[in-house]
Amino acid sequence: MVTKTSASVSKKPQAHSLHLGLNEVSAAHYEGWSGPLAACEFDAHDMAALARSQGMKSTQLITKKATRAAVLTAIRKAAKALVKGDLFFMSFSGHGGQIPDVSGEEVDKLDETWCLFDAQLIDDELYFELSKFKAGVRILVVSDSCHSGTVVRAPRPAPGTPEQRPRIMPRAVALRVYAGHKAFYDKLQNDVAKAAGGRVEDPDTALANVTVSGRLTAIVKKFEPSVMLISGCQDNQFSMDGNHNGAFTEQLLAVWNNGGFKGSYASFHARVRAGLPPTQSPNLFTLGPAAAFLKQAPFSV
Repeated sequence: MVTKTSASVSKKPQAHSLHLGLNEVSAAHYEGWSGPLAACEFDAHDMAALARSQGMKSTQLITKKATRAAVLTAIRKAAKALVKGDLFFMSFSGHGGQIPDVSGEEVDKLDETWCLFDAQLIDDELYFELSKFKAGVRILVVSDSCHSGTVVRAPRPAPGTPEQRPRIMPRAVALRVYAGHKAFYDKLQNDVAKAAGGRVEDPDTALANVTVSGRLTAIVKKFEPSVMLISGCQDNQFSMDGNHNGAFTEQLLAVWNNGGFKGSYASFHARVRAGLPPTQSPNLFTLGPAAAFLKQAPFSV
């Protein structure tokens, strides 16, 4: 017979992971550009293997399967399933892009995007989806791509060599894609703003003010889960592709050392950053009450 006391014993935390790897995108949406890369699918497979080794339930969406609908469905499924103490780990490997911001206070600002197979996922959308997770859920996002949301305030880096393919949608392509699908992307931003209760403060501006010390901005205060995002480079840098892994993912896996790493997320990020050249410096920022999360062992359920 199960007593009320024994039935109420705290359950073991569960963890779900989602891994996106795109070696190309659909030229039909991206105005003739397919953005070929070499190592993004490998990145997704390797990150999924890491997640499974830690006891996570892992899902992979590779290239043509990494559509907007599939990615949003997977994130929302995790948001419904996970509760306080659980972990959601999401990795993205592919091109970063940008579109003009139409929902924030600065109309000439650019929003960061992930280039999914059939269309871009805007940073406003991603942060809004993450905000739907329950209080106490830990969310780790690792992004091996170029993010150019604040490129208007920083010099654009020099392009890489053929052996160093930058994971960024070219500016000319970004302009063509936005011009060809302006109504679609403007509506996405405005729908998020409406759902959030008004105009959305640009996430890049907010995130620029968030540090490990836990300083919060208006948009961060809306987050009840503990969110940690580790990106492959700074806004004015490129994340480089490779032959098997991207430069950032390769270094992350080397530091992880098949679970041999001992330390916190904060020290893990520092080690990964130290192993990359000054031209590619991984960034770390947090949303919500993440101080305790930063002190935990990386990828621990």
